[in-house]
Amino acid sequence: MSRLQGRVDDFGMDTISLAGPLEARLKAVHDAGFTQIMLSARDLVGHPGGLEAAIESVRASGLRVTGFQVLRDFEGLSGHLHDYKIDVAKSMLEMCHALGCGLLLVCSSTSTHATDDRDALARDLRKLAMLAIPLNIRVAYEGLSWGRHINEFTTAWDVVAQADAPNLGIGLDSFHMFATQTPLEDLELLDPRKIFLVQLSDFMWNEIRTPEERMATARHFRVFPGEGVHSNDLAGLVRKLHELGYRGDYSFEVFNDDYQQMPLPVVAQRAWRSALWLGEDVLRRSVPIPNQLRLRQRAGA
Repeated sequence: MSRLQGRVDDFGMDTISLAGPLEARLKAVHDAGFTQIMLSARDLVGHPGGLEAAIESVRASGLRVTGFQVLRDFEGLSGHLHDYKIDVAKSMLEMCHALGCGLLLVCSSTSTHATDDRDALARDLRKLAMLAIPLNIRVAYEGLSWGRHINEFTTAWDVVAQADAPNLGIGLDSFHMFATQTPLEDLELLDPRKIFLVQLSDFMWNEIRTPEERMATARHFRVFPGEGVHSNDLAGLVRKLHELGYRGDYSFEVFNDDYQQMPLPVVAQRAWRSALWLGEDVLRRSVPIPNQLRLRQRAGA
């Protein structure tokens, strides 16, 4: 494979798009051309050979680990619930460190037991960040569009800024941004040095009408960038982030039940075409006609 120009290496896959054993998924991602992979805790703890075998497989794959996910429903709890989540967080941080990964993803709480007190939310995130410092791990906080109190990247940023920890930043997810219709101009409120991760995906309908449809789409029907109907929006998002100075990683977070029933190389090649489009065309200011990505045969470039 010849060396590609542009910023293709900035884009990586997530294991959640692929079925099968961890080793087979890692191989498919590597063979498609990617240099990085986003992992979940389930990839490690669910390995038949145990945690150490899973970590060794990741190391042997030659792929850099983009990040480790996902700590859920962490912030805003009290008493024994808070103590329980601290234990969970410590376990995830230890696994993240064992992988040699420098980024843990945390999504905003959906728990009915979580307070809306911003001081408490910021205090908990700062505590998590302090636990991560000795392990040289950064923490990316993402606002889920169905989060109980924090459901946009703007409010997630407010809490991150209030927590004011050196290794605490924000994670952006295009699906949740488009679902809440938060204006791209609001990205200018962020410090690009504090954007630690950007996750990208598309979907097949123009609007999401109900909260139930939003969750179902997010968990089962996302597609790779350029395969849905929001190509222009995704291109605009990536260009906007680049203009603001973001030079970090992009990960394709694509939950799709259909992809789970397709051969691994086929799915990985679909993702690779998205990386080519975004890395070689969008970031070089030459955007192809939306929805024509699937017709291009550049996977072997």
